[in-house]
Amino acid sequence: YGYARVSSKSQNEGRQMKALLDYGCSRRDIFIDKASGKDFSRPEYEKLKTLLCPEDELVVLDLDRLGRNYEQMRDEWNEITGTLGCDITVLNCPLVSTKTNNGDSLDTRLIADIVFQLLSYVAERERLSIRERQREGIECAKKSLRSLMSCIGES
Repeated sequence: YGYARVSSKSQNEGRQMKALLDYGCSRRDIFIDKASGKDFSRPEYEKLKTLLCPEDELVVLDLDRLGRNYEQMRDEWNEITGTLGCDITVLNCPLVSTKTNNGDSLDTRLIADIVFQLLSYVAERERLSIRERQREGIECAKKSLRSLMSCIGES
């Protein structure tokens, strides 16, 4: 199964779709959400999870397309790879892939888990940074508007 996510309806998932199709995912097995990665309350993702069976593979282009909340990503990762017994493949970061071809499952999962922990932390930090930059930009715009209104009032 493939999963693609963009943060808003105005964004295009074409780049992710192409990568998933090129990897070998069938179009009917690709699920797309146009929603924030701050949590996992996404209709297509929830539908996808109900279909996952042991030994299935979940494929995403980038880890942050799965989500941007460190703790929730960790919980989802553990549920998919542990409880459900599925593999996760991150196309742009093969070190995160849990799929093994050489039977060295324990080592592969250890490396994938370590890299996953680091990258999911970075994904959440980026989400928080974006929110902070937005807040700073709004405050700056408000200050400029107040200054302009003050100048107009003095004229």
